[in-house]
Amino acid sequence: MNNRVLIVSPNFPPINAPDHQRIRMALPYFAEFGWEVTILCIDSNFLEGVVDTSLDLTIPSNIEIIKSYAIPPNISRKIGIGNLAFRSMPFLIAAISKYLEKNTIDLVYFSNTVFLTMVLGRYWLERYKIPYILDFQDPWLSDYYDRTHKAPPGGKLKYKTAQTLARILEPFTLKRASHITTVSPEYSKMLRQRYSWLREDQFTVLPFGAPEKDFEILPSLNIQQTIFDPNDGCKHWVYVGRGGDDMAFSLKSLFSAIQTHRQLLPEAWQKIKLHFVGTKYSIFDHNKEIEAIAQSYNLGDIVTEYPQRIPYFEALQVLTDSHGILIIGSDDESYSASKIYPCILARKPILAILHQQSLVVTVIESCQAGQVVTFNDQATTNILKQLTTKLNWLLSQSQEYTPTTDWQAFNPYTAREMTRQQCAIFDRYVSS
Repeated sequence: MNNRVLIVSPNFPPINAPDHQRIRMALPYFAEFGWEVTILCIDSNFLEGVVDTSLDLTIPSNIEIIKSYAIPPNISRKIGIGNLAFRSMPFLIAAISKYLEKNTIDLVYFSNTVFLTMVLGRYWLERYKIPYILDFQDPWLSDYYDRTHKAPPGGKLKYKTAQTLARILEPFTLKRASHITTVSPEYSKMLRQRYSWLREDQFTVLPFGAPEKDFEILPSLNIQQTIFDPNDGCKHWVYVGRGGDDMAFSLKSLFSAIQTHRQLLPEAWQKIKLHFVGTKYSIFDHNKEIEAIAQSYNLGDIVTEYPQRIPYFEALQVLTDSHGILIIGSDDESYSASKIYPCILARKPILAILHQQSLVVTVIESCQAGQVVTFNDQATTNILKQLTTKLNWLLSQSQEYTPTTDWQAFNPYTAREMTRQQCAIFDRYVSS
């Protein structure tokens, strides 16, 4: 009989949120490796975000889902509270108390970026003796914005409040965690330096897996993306993902290289269009900072920004319909963009600008999936010459171009392989 893991993922489908991607892609494989799954999430009626009902098609029928209530955001925001954890914690506790009256759970896995929910791991351990594992997809407590003096998403007051809570609750929660998975080796290094009592064998670096099955079903969905017309005679290059000040160096370097190249060879750029899609975290933020930067480089006529996220499968269709994919990397070396896998699976020419320590560099280069320009110290790094060479390459590709990706080298990054490693970690804490 298989063991059962409770996976806490508040933003589970049909909400299009990246923090449930690891789990959603792993669901078809858990039973193969000896684990049954129960998902604890918030009913989508109480969530804010883009709804993509097509995501429901990717959830295997054998997956048990507990949908919890929460305080509706239209009520909580009247008193200045939008945080999902604050709105949902009592309901999550009640839902599991009721569930455990008739069922058993062998392990709890927190895989989300609603970090305050991780505190429930200690509560359930102390009350029900259920071990828990934490998954750090992003840092909970981070000095990035203090160190770089860049504006944090959501504003300084919200950021300061969140970091104050993190200083108290992160060590409290980590103290009794059985294991910690991270998407970047920098996160585990940072946590071990911060808390001397954490052991090296408590950590596993586990990047997100590639969503192969999503691309298998994409053609049958007949998605019509609304970002651009792929048959209008132009070449459409796309970037799908968040923006932010930490990506300013990569972005400005790209625009500077395009500006220079365009001045020398204006005819090469007459039918090139760049689209930046889903660049904002907040559904209330419609500012177009990337367009503003593009205009400062006289590229306003070829660059368009769509700040709001679009449904997940529409985003995949945007990648598939494109004639080139841009990956704009963070200046934070610990940043590990899970969006690289859909970009590779879209089978389009890729141009990536990344910190040389990023795991994404290794993925692209090992699979021969695209062209990469790397940087380290922004003050001394000049990547314009490299970018010009790569832009020439991207401009030269026909609309029928297909990358010669090494799919055997790509196999270690698949969702099945990542799930196998994940379940091997789970096994350690139910047999001990």
